[in-house]
Amino acid sequence: MNFDFSFITWDVISGFVLKGLFFSIQLTLIAMVGGIALGTILALMRLSGKKWLVIPAAFYVNTLRSIPLVMVILWFFLLIPLLIGRPMGAELSAIITFTVFEAAYYSEIMRAGIQSVPRGQVNAGYAVGMTYAQSMKLVVLPQAFRNMLPVLMTQTIILFQDTSLVYAIGAYDLLKGFEVAGKNFNRPIETYLMAAVVYFVICFSLSMLVRRLQNKIAIIR
Repeated sequence: MNFDFSFITWDVISGFVLKGLFFSIQLTLIAMVGGIALGTILALMRLSGKKWLVIPAAFYVNTLRSIPLVMVILWFFLLIPLLIGRPMGAELSAIITFTVFEAAYYSEIMRAGIQSVPRGQVNAGYAVGMTYAQSMKLVVLPQAFRNMLPVLMTQTIILFQDTSLVYAIGAYDLLKGFEVAGKNFNRPIETYLMAAVVYFVICFSLSMLVRRLQNKIAIIR
């Protein structure tokens, strides 16, 4: 088999790939921020000790963590328009789905981070007159975020890789950009190989940054 990568020029990259890369990055960042925010709330609910908070949070997390992401993507894309009575674009559907889905994983990371903070820190907050919410906001969560930052970033790298699954609903992501270029130039194998290389370079570079960050946090400790 003769490979020909000569057609991959800047015009092809700017015309097909950059649009998909921008959406993949946008989807990753929005889902990361929204997932961490929602995940933190879920983690606090599970650690509250109140059944009316623990049970729905545990059900949410365990349910989503037990279902393949591609199925959740299809459910949101096909079912939400039926519930709201109007169609929803693939991009918006992907953003909502990833935020809701990733919150379940970020929740477990945040729960572990909160539990890694010694109980004495919480008691010290109570001793100076802080409420539970103030103790969490000012004492526990800042330390938990620092402890879990490498793990949160690692999950974000996995999230970026998972964005390729939005092909199932036709969203124009990085992989879709390469696929369209391959169809236009009748070189699908070459474009899929290039897509794999781009994903590898991005994810490997981010992994190296996470490792450096982990070493810095270890020194601070």
